[in-house]
Amino acid sequence: MTKQQNLADVSSRIEAACLKANRKPDDVALVAVTKTIDAAGIEELYSLGLRNFGENRVDVFLEKVEALKAHPGIKWHFIGSLQTRKVRQVLPHIDYLHSLDRPSLAAEIEKRAERDIDCFLEVNISGEASKHGFTKEEAIEFLTEASFQHIRIIGLMTMAPLTQDETELHQVFHELKELQQRVASLDLNRVPCTELSMGMTNDYEIAIQEGATYIRVGRALVNDEIVEV
Repeated sequence: MTKQQNLADVSSRIEAACLKANRKPDDVALVAVTKTIDAAGIEELYSLGLRNFGENRVDVFLEKVEALKAHPGIKWHFIGSLQTRKVRQVLPHIDYLHSLDRPSLAAEIEKRAERDIDCFLEVNISGEASKHGFTKEEAIEFLTEASFQHIRIIGLMTMAPLTQDETELHQVFHELKELQQRVASLDLNRVPCTELSMGMTNDYEIAIQEGATYIRVGRALVNDEIVEV
């Protein structure tokens, strides 16, 4: 399948998932994860109308930002774990950070930022040791005690387990939605927390049903060899 066919398929699945959840497709932002394609591949997706692009490695991210700088309207999402020593390099170029996963990173962003930075707080809902992020309790404690000057916590992010168990996936995403609502109800300064970044190629339809407003889809968009089964 071509990228155009892939995008049509993903868009159709987004619409179906939204219909099932009684939601509008416009409520869900599709972030194209482009870590496996080069700048030319991003340009192809751009020509198809996509504007939200996500990268997870700083060096590759900076190269692609430079290569695509002449393309208006691009929103850059940094979605990988960000080392504090590389914050200075990334901040001038990102529109969204999906991986605010620890207090030390927040402190470095506050130190280096020269404008507001829209961030998703990363929460390890599944409790897997291999995943980054705050626990639910740590997230509440951190946000309640924080005094942000440049960071805006626009929402929460999580990565679900790699599983085919749909019940488990629903549970993980549902728990993040509940936590988002709880944080939003606290009405904290610079913590509107209205958004949910959750769902990837394997599970974005379930994430949408549970309230995702940003989905991070890579393989289903960029793999020219995807075959329907």
